[in-house]
Amino acid sequence: MSAELPPRVAVLSISTSRATGGDADDLSGAELVRFAERLGGEVISVELLPDAQTNIEERMRRLADVERCDLILTTGGTGLAPDDVTPEATLEVAEREAPGLAEAMRLASREHTPHWMLARNRAVVRGRTLIVNFPGSPKAIGEAGEAIAAALPHALKLLRGDTGGH
Repeated sequence: MSAELPPRVAVLSISTSRATGGDADDLSGAELVRFAERLGGEVISVELLPDAQTNIEERMRRLADVERCDLILTTGGTGLAPDDVTPEATLEVAEREAPGLAEAMRLASREHTPHWMLARNRAVVRGRTLIVNFPGSPKAIGEAGEAIAAALPHALKLLRGDTGGH
């Protein structure tokens, strides 16, 4: 990023089992925090939410509209299980899609898993906030993050109104 303030970043881990205390530590959320910090972001919120679409939508709206996050990173809830509703929640709060980010993330997984095409992650814009759904495993977060890391600072600048001579 430039000499401007660092981007304000929120991390949402979506997992009913972890949110209700029945599962292990949130390693995926921690990996997203590290990813955000490598991008130069200021992580202002890290939360663990159950797979409940309405709650996910409400939290994303608040983080974007009230807390004015530049970037919301989510992990979990992007598979095909019946309670995987993160993409639906993300699309519900979206004003515009950024499909290239999600496509790049899926393609990055191609060489690591034969199930790469089952990923349903999304990348969208709400106001001046970019929301990106990551996979649910720390290893997959690293692979997907590497695929989009170079594009994110430019995307955030554009959302702030810095068109850089475009």
